[in-house]
Amino acid sequence: MNISEYKGVWVFAEQRDGELQKVALELLGNGRNIADKLGVELTAVLLGDKVDDLAKELLAYGADNVIYVEDEKLAHYTTDGYTKAICELVNERKPEAMFIGATFVGRDLGPRLAARLSTGLTADCTALDVEEETGHLMMTRPAFGGNLMATIMCTEHRPQMSTVRPGVFTKLQRDESRIDDNKIEKVSSKLTEDDLKVKILEVIKESKDLVDISEAQIIVAGGRGVGSKENFKILEDLADAMGGTVAGSRAAIDNGWIDHELQVGQTGKTVRPVVYIACGISGAIQHLAGMQDSDYIIAINKDSGASIMSVADVGLVGDLNKIVPEMTAQFKDNYVE
Repeated sequence: MNISEYKGVWVFAEQRDGELQKVALELLGNGRNIADKLGVELTAVLLGDKVDDLAKELLAYGADNVIYVEDEKLAHYTTDGYTKAICELVNERKPEAMFIGATFVGRDLGPRLAARLSTGLTADCTALDVEEETGHLMMTRPAFGGNLMATIMCTEHRPQMSTVRPGVFTKLQRDESRIDDNKIEKVSSKLTEDDLKVKILEVIKESKDLVDISEAQIIVAGGRGVGSKENFKILEDLADAMGGTVAGSRAAIDNGWIDHELQVGQTGKTVRPVVYIACGISGAIQHLAGMQDSDYIIAINKDSGASIMSVADVGLVGDLNKIVPEMTAQFKDNYVE
């Protein structure tokens, strides 16, 4: 493979039911940085049907160009349809790097694309950068159960591919002046019915009355130290008083104390709230990977030497069953009318 033939950074712009996924805009934000370091263009790849407005949004959020593959067979994600459409583009246009959100769609699509294109894939990256001497992409992710961070490079094959979880990067400010219809290339797909082994007959959505913790501004999270499902009630009281939401570490989820959709960490979600209150959480690296970029961290733990204290702005040593209710009372007395 002559890797010098490959130029440009691509971002897979995932959409569902005509709505751009947040991670697509976050990837454009970091992709903009990578493309500028390499001196190449940043291209968003959008697949769908009748989603022209989304192509304009991708330009507003940092893309130099948008390749929009329109086909009614791409309205809903299918592994075969999306893989074939994107592989044809990659083989024709030859991008040097491609970023995909580590959603349930991206985690299915990324490995299939990498295998079809005979290249590597670094999954669940937490950082992306460029090696100045070679221009190779440096992809960093947790390794060995999250006990260390590994930086991986794909030096012999292109495109360099990685998946990134939602919430890891931040999106750029929307700039409407970037919108230019001439920068949107609409491409007709070559898909046939025979290309699709699976057909979407009906989409039924499960209704869950849960907030998306990756969007929350205030999070009160509990870990093993909370002790029981019943004890999570005091965390909920504090979260309600502050207008926030509860979340938990893997230990809390494994014990069945809260829903797995509320898990923060390497195997959960990455969050960036304004305030993160960690209650009874020791601070294993797997958990820290999901919340260490919070603006302000308050840790409540009986153990003054707990790892969570090393990243906390304020550490409160003591019994959370006494501290948290007192915080709730103080907040209500001073800030809630």
